[in-house]
Amino acid sequence: MFSGLNLSKLSLVLTLLTAVLSHCSSSELINPVQHSEVSTASISHPPVDPIIRREGSKVYIEMTAQVTDIEISAGVIYNAWTFNGTAPGPVLRVTEGDTLIFTLKNKDTRMHHSMDFHAVHASPSSKFVDVMPGEKGTFTYDTSSPGVFMYHCGTKPVLAHIANGMYGMIIVEPKAGYPSDQLIDREYTLVQSEWYKEHDYEAFLNGEPDYVVFNGNDYGLKESPLLAKVGDIVRIYVSNAGPNEVSSFHVVGTIMDRVYIDGNPRNIQYGMQTVMLPASGGAVVEFTVTEEGDYPIVTHQFNHVAKGASAVLRVTKDGMDHGGGPAMSH
Repeated sequence: MFSGLNLSKLSLVLTLLTAVLSHCSSSELINPVQHSEVSTASISHPPVDPIIRREGSKVYIEMTAQVTDIEISAGVIYNAWTFNGTAPGPVLRVTEGDTLIFTLKNKDTRMHHSMDFHAVHASPSSKFVDVMPGEKGTFTYDTSSPGVFMYHCGTKPVLAHIANGMYGMIIVEPKAGYPSDQLIDREYTLVQSEWYKEHDYEAFLNGEPDYVVFNGNDYGLKESPLLAKVGDIVRIYVSNAGPNEVSSFHVVGTIMDRVYIDGNPRNIQYGMQTVMLPASGGAVVEFTVTEEGDYPIVTHQFNHVAKGASAVLRVTKDGMDHGGGPAMSH
């Protein structure tokens, strides 16, 4: 039989052991947070241009994973994880039926990265695999489906890599083109995304975004508007990179004549006022501008417009920007 003193000691030992096991369990649960909060404040590599070349139906693309400081709002710098030093990363364009030979170089000295192309059929466990720091990997894909697709880093936890800036757009042009190709006067690309507290996994997981932006920041497409002339038919390739929010894509002052959902020419809709894009969703939208003026481009989630998700299409008689003052806000 145990004495009262021995029972007291045994109880203390069991209590301490339970606390240690509980701590270990909690550490395992928050491991993604530790991964995502690796300090990168002292690193900022200058942007590296992607290398793209075509040989017949083979398209060779080399991209670089790197850490780079980028300005997401006036005077607000984010130490981003990126492809090629920008967020979103470079817009990639191939043609339906091409073979994509893709190389990812990892210039990030502290973390592994990978590439997940939504535009391909591939085994993720063999073709979306991690590339270690200082190394590179090459993967081959067939591009058999036309459309507007997202690409992003697929390294666990994926949320951290996308929220920190590792996403972009790849357009797979239909082999026969879109039925409306001959009508288009201007075309642009636009990626919606979100910024949260820097490198804060808890904010990525449960918080509201500090900024919701088009093409990486909240000012670029207002200070330097997209341009068109009266009567132009404009095409925008649009993607919502998320990682968490939907986009209710809307162009103020016009109606979308045609919308190709996910950019597939078989998925056509007409006369749309707003196009719902889930996180990772895409579309080709086409519309006509009939009068001079500034046409705001927004998500109709207006709390997100207030956080930066607004661009401007400036329409003039000749399609030139004559410096007519600040762009219209919305």
